[in-house]
Amino acid sequence: MNAITYHHGLRPDQRARAAGLYWQAFGGKLGRVMGPQPRALDFIERVIAPQFAIAACDPHGQVIGVIGFRTPHGSFVGGGLPDLRASYGRIGGLWRAGCLRFLAQDLEAGTVMVDGIAVSADLRGHGIGTELIETLSSYAQSQGYRALCLEVVEENLRARALYHRLGFMVTGQRHSAFTRFAFNFHRVHEMRRAL
Repeated sequence: MNAITYHHGLRPDQRARAAGLYWQAFGGKLGRVMGPQPRALDFIERVIAPQFAIAACDPHGQVIGVIGFRTPHGSFVGGGLPDLRASYGRIGGLWRAGCLRFLAQDLEAGTVMVDGIAVSADLRGHGIGTELIETLSSYAQSQGYRALCLEVVEENLRARALYHRLGFMVTGQRHSAFTRFAFNFHRVHEMRRAL
């Protein structure tokens, strides 16, 4: 699509929109733990680290897509127990922190990990996701990283096919009965592309 710009970072007035897109993309997976939606959006917007995002914006500056990433220096949607407590209360924050530990994975040296990619539902299929990945790849390479990694749930066949077309190779799998219960997915494919 013409007139879409891609840039590193988010302005303060773009945080809520980026949080909404992120929840739109991952609420189905995270909803059992991170819901209800208003609290999830409060948490995500609270913890977003804009320097760990590439945004796609329409000609009016509205975010229509975002790719978050993680490096040894931080991540797009991080936060800790104090942030969870601020959004969910003391008990709600505590049990959610325990559940989220099951999603955490160590980051291999020299790699950037995709921390989520989301495109406005009405604009999917127009190449925005592909351009976000390519823009992140260029940025990561310019920062001296050697590989871009991501995880995709087994059931997301469309995303897996896209990543394969973009040169990502499956490097491993993880599965857990707990993530099936808590997050509604059983198996995750780990994928990697050299930069």
